[in-house]
Amino acid sequence: MQIIQSRRRFLAGLSAAGAASLVGVRQSLSAEPPPETTRIRLIRIPSICQAPQYVAEELLRSEGFTEVHYLQKRGTADIAPALASGEADLSAHFAAPLLLHLEAGDPIVILAGLHVGCFELFGTDRVQAIRDLKGKTVAVPSLDSSRYVFLAAMTAYVGLDLHKDIQFVTHPGPESIRLLSEGKIDAYLGFPPEPQEMREQQIGHVVISSTVDRPWSQYFCCMLAGNREFVRTNPVATKRALRAILKAADFCTSEPEQSARFLVEQGYTRRYDHALQVIKGLPYGWREYSAEDTLRFYALRLHEIGMLKSTPQKLLAQGTDWRFFSELKKELKT
Repeated sequence: MQIIQSRRRFLAGLSAAGAASLVGVRQSLSAEPPPETTRIRLIRIPSICQAPQYVAEELLRSEGFTEVHYLQKRGTADIAPALASGEADLSAHFAAPLLLHLEAGDPIVILAGLHVGCFELFGTDRVQAIRDLKGKTVAVPSLDSSRYVFLAAMTAYVGLDLHKDIQFVTHPGPESIRLLSEGKIDAYLGFPPEPQEMREQQIGHVVISSTVDRPWSQYFCCMLAGNREFVRTNPVATKRALRAILKAADFCTSEPEQSARFLVEQGYTRRYDHALQVIKGLPYGWREYSAEDTLRFYALRLHEIGMLKSTPQKLLAQGTDWRFFSELKKELKT
């Protein structure tokens, strides 16, 4: 009974927030046709920084989607393949890895920014700055993981040679955290809720936080991307889905306690206190940052170290569509 009442309070709060955000866009909505499809498929992974995508479920239904599916995936490496294959229609994903898939020709289109922050670099006492990674051992799940790509961008920014200066070893996240606690590796890049757990257990220390440390705090970490064919054939549905997720991001900002409770009750994470730390700590200010500048920044870093051969201009031209994001920025004014 308590869970049912809690969910009812959450839905009431979400409905109120949704209604409030519609005040300035009623005319636009009344002229907007229904979605071309009433089914939307998104992706669910263990990382809880993507909270707005999960919180948006009821808002998606209010936008006309009668079938809202969340495809369970193991981690971030599964997001882009699911979008490219058409298994999923839309999902949040990390900015830097998305660029690699665009260059590879995957039929994915980047549509909007979602939030900055998210990843944190933890190190032993031997690592006090990114430059200290020279000659050190860093753990990543795999050499095609989001962690590796972000580390590539970070080390390129300070002039380190990714291939010569750093020894990478591959281990699953829990194993990497254990090795760091034992001093057997020097650094590990964590995504929520890993940083919250590591701080609680006093494992290592934060070397870089993309939430507060420049230049990383000035660019989106997670962005919204879609399957290219889905976006092409369902422009109204795409805009409606984006609107629901961006409104959910606003709800996470205004009602972090309710949002965190929802994540726990729906099984997205176990710890309410960690979920609340994540949601309160992340800047879900999607209006305040430039999605285009984000991709240009990361594309330049990855181009510098040879991970990308295409110019930022080419990637932006072939792999982005900002029309919905631009319209929604005007419609969903605070």
